[in-house]
Amino acid sequence: MPDDPSLFTAAERDLIRREFSQHFGQDPALAEGMFLRCWRTGPLAGQPKIPKAMEGLIARGLVEVSSAPPSILGTRAFFTPAGLTALRALLQDRRAMDPKRFGHLRRELGLDPPCLDTPG
Repeated sequence: MPDDPSLFTAAERDLIRREFSQHFGQDPALAEGMFLRCWRTGPLAGQPKIPKAMEGLIARGLVEVSSAPPSILGTRAFFTPAGLTALRALLQDRRAMDPKRFGHLRRELGLDPPCLDTPG
């Protein structure tokens, strides 16, 4: 394995940071997957639009697109067990993934203890 603790390219790391950083005051969960838009017209109508950075993740078996038909929540892509292992390694590199900004992912993967100061 190379010096970089992750199996992700720079573009893939950027995609992961964008998808799992806070949106509208909410921390997205890994279990919700990554939202994919769908083609509206043309020969690919109804099929998910796969971002260039995600193509490599899919090809290497780190991410898979849900086989469920699109719903109100859209089509989603999810990390495979191998992808979750690689993501754990990425999250342990503080330079690649800021522990404060991505603490919710660290907790979800069991790298940090649950946060006890959350309301309710």
